[in-house]
Amino acid sequence: MSTPFNAVAAAYNNASRLVQDGAKTSTGALGQGGQTSDFGKFLTDQLQGVMDAGKTSDQMQLDLLNGKGNVVDVVTALSQTELAMQSMVAVRDKVISAYEEIMRMPI
Repeated sequence: MSTPFNAVAAAYNNASRLVQDGAKTSTGALGQGGQTSDFGKFLTDQLQGVMDAGKTSDQMQLDLLNGKGNVVDVVTALSQTELAMQSMVAVRDKVISAYEEIMRMPI
């Protein structure tokens, strides 16, 4: 199954907008200094890194299709992107697990 390039570009744009919105709100009510804004900035930076890895991987694939790329570089970029996505999903799962555990705590 192949995803159209326009759909991929739209997904990157949506993710980029979410990251930018998160960066704007990280200094809001919760982020009045201290470690809350630092953690928000950390997450924003990590998400931006994953998106950048995906964009780089996509560009290398397009270059390969145009005869300008190297297969080894494309495979390496794809592996790095996959690892970054797996790490991001693992962090998301841990955050959800922590949230669910907090919600089960008696008051």
